[in-house]
Formats: sequence, structure tokens, C-alpha cells
Amino acid sequence: MHRLYVIEDKIIDWMAVNGIYLLRISVGIIFFWFGFQKYFPGISSAEDIATRTIDVLSFGIVQAPYSMPILATWETLIGLGFLTGKYLRVTVILLYMQMVGTIFPLFVFPEETFYMVPFVPSIEGQYILKNIILITAAMVILAWDQGRIISKRKSKD
Repeated sequence: MHRLYVIEDKIIDWMAVNGIYLLRISVGIIFFWFGFQKYFPGISSAEDIATRTIDVLSFGIVQAPYSMPILATWETLIGLGFLTGKYLRVTVILLYMQMVGTIFPLFVFPEETFYMVPFVPSIEGQYILKNIILITAAMVILAWDQGRIISKRKSKD
């Protein structure tokens, strides 16, 4: 049994050393992947709701032919920021600004984002609600990058 604890400790130590780095890379992949798709009309499953949301948020100033390339660039830059680890403060600010727009359809298109408001999200609603984890991941990644994560290890008995 003691041997299992030793193995478990090694695994947990590996997770502690690599977990946030892998989280940063994972968030970067997600943003780069979904952002890059938006450069190609008709590819992104979020294209319709995203263009309509941007239209509402910009009071009709940013129309569909322009909104997707702008959003594609925005999300791709966020992805590259997380992938490279460069300019993480700016990257996280861009992410939070993008998340405001991403969450907006829950309020302006509730008939599309919920089957039963607010308890049963549609696929679009689920797609939006999963961003809670991205918001929290960005918070942890930036705090770690800035050296603000405080480790409290339990004393080993």
C-alpha cells in the first residue's frame, strides 16, 4: 500500500509542475482552433448566432461580412497569446472582452439558447455556458503567470 502512495505522490507532483502549463496550452488550442474556423464562411457552428450578436452589440454598425473576420482575428490572437505565453495580461483582457459578447446571447436570444429558461440550455446555450470554465482558467493562468498563486501544502504525516 505504501508503494501506491509513493506513485500517487509522484503523479500529483507531476500535475502540480505541469498542470497550469497544460491548461494554458489547452485554452490556447481551443481559441486558436475555433477562431481560425471563423475565417472560412459556413464552417463555424457559432457563425449565425455570433454574427447576430455582434450586430446587436454594435447597434448594426458591424455587419455580418465584417464581424466574422474580426471575431476570427480576435479569437485567434487570444489562442496565440495562450499558446506562446506572451502578453498574457493583454490576452486575458481580450478573452474577458470576448466573453461578454459570448454570454450576451443568453439574454438577447433566450429562445435559442434555452429550451426552458434558465434551467435547460439548448446546444447553443451549452456551448455558451461552458465558457465559465474558460473564464476561470484564464483567471488561474494569469495569477500563476504573475506569481500570485499561493501554495498551501498539507504537512505529511
